[in-house]
Amino acid sequence: MGKGILLITGGGRGIGAATAKLAAASGYGVLINYASDVQAAETVVSDIARLGGIAKCFKADVGSEWDVAAMFDFAESMGRLSGLVNNAGVLEQQMPLQLMSVDRWRRVLETNVIGTMLCAREAIRRWAEQPQADDNRAIVNVSSMAASLGAPGEYVDYAASKGAVDSLTRGLALEVAEMGVRVNAVRPGVIKTDIHASGGEPERVSRVAKSVPMGRGGEAEEVAQTIMWLMSKESSYVTGTFIDVSGGR
Repeated sequence: MGKGILLITGGGRGIGAATAKLAAASGYGVLINYASDVQAAETVVSDIARLGGIAKCFKADVGSEWDVAAMFDFAESMGRLSGLVNNAGVLEQQMPLQLMSVDRWRRVLETNVIGTMLCAREAIRRWAEQPQADDNRAIVNVSSMAASLGAPGEYVDYAASKGAVDSLTRGLALEVAEMGVRVNAVRPGVIKTDIHASGGEPERVSRVAKSVPMGRGGEAEEVAQTIMWLMSKESSYVTGTFIDVSGGR
């Protein structure tokens, strides 16, 4: 764990799981956060252990202050906290805005916006108490191309939540730059993960792929590679930046 501990929210599936495996392979100890699917999280932990890496999982609702604080305590019990990947996110059934309920909006915003802010706040608070100028401390927020495309007729609430993540990324990056903490975001496009099933269309990638200039959906590992570059010292002069991983869409 020469690179320290990397905390990945929503790390049991999709982009989060791919990032966890890549991070462990590159020398991080990994803490995988999950909300309910312990089996998926434990499978990722087992996969990492089988390859000689170090990983643990921790159940926490990122929308809860108490859960987030406990999760960061656990991360620090593993070692020095080096980075945070705010990957946890939810979307709901595809529909136009006029049919959406306020309860739905609250669920989406609580995880995607409040959860991202809570985790970022907790990381910054702890780093502020333990300044180490030579550390490569970084936060990568997983946003979405939906933030700029709007997801009309599908989930504009999700798109709006990711627009908030983009604003947070830029503002927080400027706020903590003097602390030596970098904050960036990736904006995945049409990626082959099971999040599309949550929207009611498991095969959405196949339908939308024809609108992607590269002609295909992306792989979770392709997003993970970008996240890990932003976490690395190779991107040491990069902060407040967005990288679109979208095949040109």
